Amino acid sequence: MRILLANPRGFCAGVDRAIEIVELALARWGPPVYVRHEIVHNRQVVEALRAKGAVFVEDPADAPPGALLVFSAHGVSPAVREAAQQRGLRTLDATCPLVTKVHVEARRFAEQGFDLVLVGHAGHVEVEGTMGHAPGRTQLVETREQAERISARDPARLAVLTQTTLSVDDTREIVETLRARFPGIRLPRKDDICYATQNRQNAVKRLAQEAQLVLVVGAPSSSNSNRLVEIARQRCARAELVQHAGELQAEWLEGVECVGVSAGASAPELLVREVVQRLSALAAAAGATAEIEEQPEVDEGVVFQLPPELRGAGAREAGQGA
Repeated sequence: MRILLANPRGFCAGVDRAIEIVELALARWGPPVYVRHEIVHNRQVVEALRAKGAVFVEDPADAPPGALLVFSAHGVSPAVREAAQQRGLRTLDATCPLVTKVHVEARRFAEQGFDLVLVGHAGHVEVEGTMGHAPGRTQLVETREQAERISARDPARLAVLTQTTLSVDDTREIVETLRARFPGIRLPRKDDICYATQNRQNAVKRLAQEAQLVLVVGAPSSSNSNRLVEIARQRCARAELVQHAGELQAEWLEGVECVGVSAGASAPELLVREVVQRLSALAAAAGATAEIEEQPEVDEGVVFQLPPELRGAGAREAGQGA
């Protein structure tokens, strides 16, 4: 049985940065460090940080006055920032810079008098944060059917933004529908769907060309992980979302000669390796040999700066631990 590993997979630059911010804050100021929402959507990452002293809260009011609060990679609304300030909290911003870009676009369009259509998933924390930057001016669209029904107060002053972790193909359909209905609709200067999401989706498309089964390592709450599963299924491959190797089921492998493995942008590589080990063990139990292959390596070449309060901290902490 072939086990084909996607490239790229797993952590993106925004996730790496967010986790590093929490770890450096714990090392510099000591626990507890409060984090608004899960820093990234992965249970293992969250539990590892909790063991080091991170405390995850949904409301700034749940952190004691004067405490240090980190905003998660998904971003927050101005109302959440204001609540933290009124609470007297010190804050660090771990928002992915690509999400911040969408926030800036939302404010810019709103200041210019545009109403906004945000393509995204209701209830997702990133969507809630983005909508908070243009309250009263933003309507959410999740499907092409919804895009066909929405109305605009002034079609000449309408703009569209997207959640960063969506399916490129599905988003394209929705945006094309909006452009057909509102020819003057304004688009962002650059695509809102992040480079890491696009790259991981492209890698899964390549997996689905060869694999009968595609496994995506990720959390059920992870938007980008769920989109990877959908993309594989759309291309006629069976696909399953697993949080860890223990969720693999032997019957999934019946009649399967090639298994593709990828991971969402918030899934650690350790979980991928454990899934591969489990697949190898299941193959051996069935009297088969596992041959592990990797797609050609992709250098995404993206590194995001730390917040000003922590720049240089990584090098100092590394030196102290040497």
